[in-house]
Amino acid sequence: MDFFANFPLWAALSAIVFAQVIKIPIRLVATREFKPSLAFSTGGMPSSHSAAVAALTTGVGIAEGADSVMFAISTVFSVIIMFDASGVRRQAGEQAIVVNQLVEDVQYFMEGAKDWNRKEVYQKRKELKELLGHQPIEVFFGGVSGIAIAFFLFQFY
Repeated sequence: MDFFANFPLWAALSAIVFAQVIKIPIRLVATREFKPSLAFSTGGMPSSHSAAVAALTTGVGIAEGADSVMFAISTVFSVIIMFDASGVRRQAGEQAIVVNQLVEDVQYFMEGAKDWNRKEVYQKRKELKELLGHQPIEVFFGGVSGIAIAFFLFQFY
């Protein structure tokens, strides 16, 4: 299959871009906060991981058939990725919140230490990334958007 004619690949890549970019207006509507940096961050609504694997699996199903071995492999891969996005990665993010709070508390007690107050914030600590995973609803809408994008793009394939 020619690289540029690889429909499942382009469906998945398009779903990633869509899911990352749509986070900006969703955040704007929900919180009235304009954050273009969301396009390059992890976590949030919708899950780009879920959108990508759902679009990939849908693309494979369209191109190879739902009874193909590739569709079966892609489906299992997608389920694992989506489960991980809402499970393991989310738990790591919640643990990062607790660790960051501990670091903040320790810093509070150390403020009296020599030269501490003269340091820049970035010198004092490096926060762990807290927004790693997704809530189940974010994974769901990521998956739905991936499937929709694959079917939409197939009309032009």
